[in-house]
Amino acid sequence: MHILFLSHYFPPETNAPASRTYEHARQWAKSPDVRVTVITNHPNHPYGRLYNGYKNQWLTREQTDGIEVLRVKTYLAPNAGFAKRILNYLFYMLASIIAGMRADRPDILIATSPQFFCAVAGFIVSCCKGCPFVFELRDIWPASIVSVGAMRRGLIIRSLEKLEFFLYRHATRIVALTDAFQRHLTDRGIPGDKIRVIKN
Repeated sequence: MHILFLSHYFPPETNAPASRTYEHARQWAKSPDVRVTVITNHPNHPYGRLYNGYKNQWLTREQTDGIEVLRVKTYLAPNAGFAKRILNYLFYMLASIIAGMRADRPDILIATSPQFFCAVAGFIVSCCKGCPFVFELRDIWPASIVSVGAMRRGLIIRSLEKLEFFLYRHATRIVALTDAFQRHLTDRGIPGDKIRVIKN
């Protein structure tokens, strides 16, 4: 089995999404019948500066604990300032689509939030590769943008909410990190049998 995992973050970055992605991938890669490929950025979080020893190339390959890691060119931006962060997210989305299209066909594709442009890339690649798409939901986005005051409700937020619902409906399975996320999904009409809660 070949698992393709799209994640905006990955070690040596140390935030929760990076750690969770790594731990899942490491466990899966221990099986002799499982091959795991992760498509991620060059490490730069949270300051928007490359970690020592890395170059911001279009594509680099490395092996970490049996995991094939494909690092794509990254729009470097600190984790502050909404506009630059969105550009960072969009750049990763496009770069990961290109890398995903060039990767070997997976048997299953997993894309993780918190921002769901990663999931957009996962959906597109899964459609082109003809494989199931699993959306790991780490945050209710874009509702979280509004709740912290980064944006007001308006046309952009409504458009993002439509995209959010599209991804929920078209995912083969959704992995929610909390029971509250699961309730949010079922309240919006997502069938409960396509949701699994796997907590940190």
